[in-house]
Amino acid sequence: MNSAQADAYLRRLGATRPQRPTTEPLRDLHLRHLLTVPFENLSIHLGEEIVLEEKRLLDKVVEGRRGGFCYELNGAFGALLTSLGYEVRLLAARVHGDGGRLGIPYDHLALRVRTADGGDWLADVGFGAHSHWPLAFAERGEQPDPGGVFRVAQAGPDDAGVVGGGEGDPADGADLDVERDGRPQYRLETRPRALGDFAAGAWWHSTSPRSHFTRSLVCSRVTEDGGRITLAGRTLTTTAPGGRKEARELGTDEEVLTVYRDRFGIELDGVPAVRSRDQAGARTT
Repeated sequence: MNSAQADAYLRRLGATRPQRPTTEPLRDLHLRHLLTVPFENLSIHLGEEIVLEEKRLLDKVVEGRRGGFCYELNGAFGALLTSLGYEVRLLAARVHGDGGRLGIPYDHLALRVRTADGGDWLADVGFGAHSHWPLAFAERGEQPDPGGVFRVAQAGPDDAGVVGGGEGDPADGADLDVERDGRPQYRLETRPRALGDFAAGAWWHSTSPRSHFTRSLVCSRVTEDGGRITLAGRTLTTTAPGGRKEARELGTDEEVLTVYRDRFGIELDGVPAVRSRDQAGARTT
């Protein structure tokens, strides 16, 4: 990412270029990303190609003023942080499902970020409802956050009874479980990966009838008061900081397009609809 691209990205976030790649600017950029760039899977249902290459991600998130899902959001954010002088590693994770089952390999992409003032952080702007601030990577106690109480813990046994192993470097140890309010969210490897390693996971989530992304439409972001606004199909849900939810159905296409434009900054020509199984999902590379 060149300097002009980084400046354009920062303008999208309403942020200024940090003087040094330290912890406080990282926290600010992380929250601004969640406030500004929505978590959304519209490309899958609009038939748009998802390409895990830096330029294509920047074209979508910065120039196109769109959002995306984890591979796109954390992939783009990681590129921005790297351009600002942060040390960034891409980490693979498997999401915890019902019954303790873990998702596919490369199910999720998160970021490990080291700062110039000695910080070591887990940054994740691509998991939907998650922490508003980066989490301390080496801290094993509870970490209060506006999004809940989080904990980065040594991984327990998976659904096959196997304890999380360590493909990470020896200083990192075994895999980690990221928990929110006492419930495991995803199992994180500590071995650094390349963006292209996640292409198969992105393809699966974009095409498989077993993926929740192919079965539903979602567009969501953090709100300025610390809550969340989510448009799932035609259902608009506002979640207050305390957790209270208000939902209403949008009647007309005009209402839906107005919400996409005014609440998420996304300009669409028509209302997206869940694609049928026969139509398949967006291609990914």
